[in-house]
Amino acid sequence: MNENLMPIQADKQFTVLIVGGGAAGIAVAARLRRERPSLSIGIIDPATTHAYQPGWTLVGGGVMSLRETLRQEGGLIPDHVSWLRAAAESFQPDEQVVTLDNGQRVGYRRLILCPGLQLDWDKIEGLPETLGKNGVCSNYSMQHVEYTWACIQGLNGGTALFTQPPMPIKCAGAPQKIAYLAADFWRKEGVLNRTEVDFLLAGDALFGVAYYRPSLQYAVDYYGINLRYKQNLVAVDGKAKTATFEVTDSANNKSLETRSFDMLHVTPPQSAPDFIKKSPFAGAGSWVDVDPSTLRHTKYDTVFGLGDVIGTSNAKTVAAARAQTPVIVTNVLASLEGRPLTGSYDGYGACPLTVGYGKVVLAEFLYGGKPAPSFPYDQRKPSRFAWVLKTKVFPHVYWDMMLRGRDLSVPHHPGWVKDAG
Repeated sequence: MNENLMPIQADKQFTVLIVGGGAAGIAVAARLRRERPSLSIGIIDPATTHAYQPGWTLVGGGVMSLRETLRQEGGLIPDHVSWLRAAAESFQPDEQVVTLDNGQRVGYRRLILCPGLQLDWDKIEGLPETLGKNGVCSNYSMQHVEYTWACIQGLNGGTALFTQPPMPIKCAGAPQKIAYLAADFWRKEGVLNRTEVDFLLAGDALFGVAYYRPSLQYAVDYYGINLRYKQNLVAVDGKAKTATFEVTDSANNKSLETRSFDMLHVTPPQSAPDFIKKSPFAGAGSWVDVDPSTLRHTKYDTVFGLGDVIGTSNAKTVAAARAQTPVIVTNVLASLEGRPLTGSYDGYGACPLTVGYGKVVLAEFLYGGKPAPSFPYDQRKPSRFAWVLKTKVFPHVYWDMMLRGRDLSVPHHPGWVKDAG
C-alpha cells in the first residue's frame, strides 16, 4: 500500500491513533508524547472510569478498597493527546480509517490496537442474573468485586467453589489467588476446618509455567483445597445454590455435573472484543494477529497491537503490557521514519500470586515459560517482600510511572534462575 495514501473522507486525522484507553493505551500515548512531543495522537475509548485491575484481587480479599483502584479516565489522558470518547466500530485499513460508533471516520498514519478483551458473562447460563447475590461473586467485575469480600467474611463453613474457564484469560493466576486469600482468612477465623474449598479449572495444569507450580501446589495442600481439573462452569442457579460443570474425562468424554455451593467465585470466559473479532486484523482465535517480537500486524504494516487483545502466547497481564510499551513506541517511531524495527518483545509477563495474606509467589517468565526473575532470590518461595511489591510498589509504578510515560525497562534477569528444569 502507498504510505502516502490519504484516507478518504476522514473527519479527523492523527499521525498515531490508539484504540483503547486502558493500561496499554495510556502508557503508549504518554511515552510517545515524551519521545516525540510534536506527534499528533488520538485515543479512542468510551469509558470514563479507568481501573487498576490487578488491585481487584486485593479488593476481593479485603486488603484494598475499590475506590483506590479507580481514577477518572479524563485525568489520565496525556496532555496534547486527543481523547475520542466513543467506541471503535469498524476498520478500513486500506484507507487507514477507523469508523466510530457515532459515525465519525478517523484517519491515521499508524494504528495501535489495545482495547483489551471482553468478559463473556452470558456464556454461563444464569450467571448474569445472579452475579452479586446468592453467594455468587467475581473479582473480574468492577460492580461486584466488593461482594467477594462480603461473601468471604460471611461464610461460616460449607462449600466454596472457585472456577477458572478455558485459556486464554487475563491474569491467569487471579482465579486461584482469591481462593488462597479466602482460605487463609477462614483459617485465621477458625472456620476452614468446616469449609470445603474446591478449585475447579477447565484446564489440566494449576499454572502455565511449570517452574512455579510446586509452590502453588504447596499452598493448595496447606489449605486443603480440592483441585478438580477439566471442569468448566457452564450454568449457575443462584437461588438453588447450584453450579453445573462440563467435565471431561481421560477418554475425552464430556458429561455434566451439578454441585451445591454456599459461595461461588466465578472467573468468566473471555475473548477478543466483538469489533475485533469481525475486523480484518483478527487472526487465530480472533485475537489481533501480530508478530510476537515486533508487535506489528502480520499483514498491515501500519498497524501494531499490544496488551490483552493480541494473539501472542504471553500471559495477558499489566506486566506484559508494561514490557510491550517501549517495544511498540520504538517500532512505531521507526516505522514512521522509515527505519528498521529494532524493538523486540521477549514475551515477558508477571503474576504476583497471593498465596496468603502477606505472602506472594512472584512469578515472572518469558515466551515458552522461561523463568525471568527480577530479584536475586528464589521467587518461587512466598515472601513478604513480594507482598509489599504487590500491595504498595506496583500500584505506584502503574499510576505514577507507567501511565505517565516515564516507566523504566523491566529488569528481568533469567540468569539468576537455578534448577529451572
